[in-house]
Amino acid sequence: MKILIVSDLIDPFIYNYTIKDTFKDVECVLCAGDLPMDYIDFIVSTLNKPTYFIFGNHNLKEYKYYHAYLPKDRQTVCTDFHGHGAVYAGFKVITDRQLKWLNPKKNKSVPLLIAGVSGSKDYNHGLNQYSEFAMSFKLLQMMPKLILNKILYGRYLDIFLTHATPRHVHDHEDRCHQGFKCFNRFLKKYKPAYMVHGHIHLYDLNEPRISVYEKTVVVNAYGHYVIDLPVTDVSQIQVINLKE
Repeated sequence: MKILIVSDLIDPFIYNYTIKDTFKDVECVLCAGDLPMDYIDFIVSTLNKPTYFIFGNHNLKEYKYYHAYLPKDRQTVCTDFHGHGAVYAGFKVITDRQLKWLNPKKNKSVPLLIAGVSGSKDYNHGLNQYSEFAMSFKLLQMMPKLILNKILYGRYLDIFLTHATPRHVHDHEDRCHQGFKCFNRFLKKYKPAYMVHGHIHLYDLNEPRISVYEKTVVVNAYGHYVIDLPVTDVSQIQVINLKE
């Protein structure tokens, strides 16, 4: 299964009508945050493939329509909102039984399992920013569904879709772009095949897009990239080992 991943940038390679031919073999699209909903709308309507998205720390105009718990001063009565054809995966564990990939360990087709988390590290108390404790609690709330996945499918999940990074994996040292330590613990426990994130702009050609942490391939979706399930050879990918 080929999956198109995008984040943080209105990519001219994507934002044109040739993508229907360029990505004709893609079966699914994952949006890792900081993208205008109209851009996601374009991808959905042009590719006509199942699309999942989460929010980052920017482009939050329509965030309020997906989170009823917001304070009243951040809520708005919706008069013109539409769903854009994409599925919001923020703070959810999703089983897509229509999207199946061939698991070589079981030698059979299995449903795609996605866990999604919106937001970034809290750096100015803005919307969709979280402390380490708050994000840890969000992940804890997802545990029952992940355990159910393990019972039903023999694995917790296939893809962990986030905006922010794990700590010391692709992140930066300024407060805004620091990763979450709880993401590291999440990867160690649930061992998804992929973690797809955004947030870190790849301006520097020496900055890694793909790394391996524990048994998970961590991929920066900045601009666009295509990943495969099952995971292809990762022998040449940088392996990140962190001291506790």
